[in-house]
Amino acid sequence: MRLIQLLDDGGNTRVGVVDEAGARVRLLDGVDSTYALAGAALAAGRSLDEQAAATPGQETLDYPALLQAGRVLPPLHHPDPAHCLVTGTGLTHLGSAAARDAMHQKLQQQAEDGTLTDSMRMFQWGVEGGIPAPGQAGVQPEWFYKGDGGIVAAPGAPLSSPDFALDGGEEPELVGLYLVGPDGTPHRLGFAIGNEFSDHVTERRNYLYLAHSKLRACAVGPELRTGPLPRDLRGTSRLRRNGAVVWEKPFLTGEANMCHSLENLEYHHFKYAAHRRPGDVHLHFFGTATLSFADGVRAEPGDVFEIELPELGAPLANPLRTVPAGFAPGGVRAL
Repeated sequence: MRLIQLLDDGGNTRVGVVDEAGARVRLLDGVDSTYALAGAALAAGRSLDEQAAATPGQETLDYPALLQAGRVLPPLHHPDPAHCLVTGTGLTHLGSAAARDAMHQKLQQQAEDGTLTDSMRMFQWGVEGGIPAPGQAGVQPEWFYKGDGGIVAAPGAPLSSPDFALDGGEEPELVGLYLVGPDGTPHRLGFAIGNEFSDHVTERRNYLYLAHSKLRACAVGPELRTGPLPRDLRGTSRLRRNGAVVWEKPFLTGEANMCHSLENLEYHHFKYAAHRRPGDVHLHFFGTATLSFADGVRAEPGDVFEIELPELGAPLANPLRTVPAGFAPGGVRAL
């Protein structure tokens, strides 16, 4: 099933089911968020699909027109953005280490020929132990924090890069969408397209700046795909400038193209008790191996990032803009 959140004709947040053709959206009556729909499913002991199918609603809207008008929202949010944790894992995809290592090799003095960078070493650990038997814990991946729900841009909305940033570049990724149930059990609602968006110049200066480079906006959507995910997912990432494509490249994701299983990545995120707080929402990025920055491309304000992954519905497109940070040195005051 393909679910979206949208603004109806009255400006109210609603949940809709996208038809197979991607042409029409059926609005669910009495449901003002995916969060509420998932909560009702948990209370009724149903799956998200079953709950949506059991929810009445006959009104339909034109899906492409909703996207064009900017009325489609991220597919999952928490009513209080502070209770939505946005995180991710890196070096999870076959080929991802090459892009990362290319950045780090230029600045790292190696003690001797053949010495692995930390990035390559962590990637190697994943290749060797990232896909354990079901129910077993494998090697833990790189993990990072991006922010809370306030950083998530809707499909079509600008990705804001602070004026102190050295770069703002796309990262086309698969995103897991989760709700922690009343008993502390994480529930995966489904998957969506994501643009993880990072400051790669800051990261390239020193890999210990990775944490800083990830504290940026991101985009998720337009759709939440429920149910099993194909193991082999193939998409296209592109950068448009003044309407013209200035960079385009295919990308691979899904477990067939990863050195970690999704179960292993989920375990190492939710093994921490603080990540299992009842009622919280989690948006977790699973990594990528494809970056325009790795090909020497620098995005400019006004450029549009477009990520297409047909198995997950309509493409995700967001323009880049630079915004004032709103804070200066000396801005902290003693009370």
